[in-house]
Amino acid sequence: MVRYLQMARKKAREAIIETELVFAYAKVNRLADLEEFISSPNIAQIQQVGDRCYDEGLYEPARILYNNVSNYARLASTLVHLEEYQAAVDGARKANSTKTWKEVCFACVEAGEFRMAQMCGLHIVVHADELEELINFYQSRGFFQELIQLLEAALGLERAHMGMFTELAILYSKYNTPKMREHLELFCLV
Repeated sequence: MVRYLQMARKKAREAIIETELVFAYAKVNRLADLEEFISSPNIAQIQQVGDRCYDEGLYEPARILYNNVSNYARLASTLVHLEEYQAAVDGARKANSTKTWKEVCFACVEAGEFRMAQMCGLHIVVHADELEELINFYQSRGFFQELIQLLEAALGLERAHMGMFTELAILYSKYNTPKMREHLELFCLV
């Protein structure tokens, strides 16, 4: 198929031919040829092929394609599937969307990568409407101390809000009662 598409490309430079050639390179795992093709002038629909690769579980070619078109949200998602968590956090930072931060954070928690999860979580907890989902995710998996550490780190953020203080007090009351008194003395007006 690749040879046929290469021959067809020589006869007519059309977007459909070049798009299918990119997908054929991805499908047969000719990643060097794929990178060379997309780095040269072409009229292929790179984003579309990246989405097809992602949907078919061809994550390595999808990574190359999303990186080429600077689709950092999908790149971060792809890197999560490749279990490249540090790179996924970097992609989430470039995408800077709450949805992407949550996806990477939750994947890092599932993988036990709590340092990476905390880096992502700090971008989530500042949104009051996202806090409950994050807390429920950690608690449903039994990661109470990691959740407490995340919220403790978040208290110093410029965008800290009352919900974070309240939820941390609730967590202390459930899982670390000795620290609750200290927390209340520091942050509650009596």
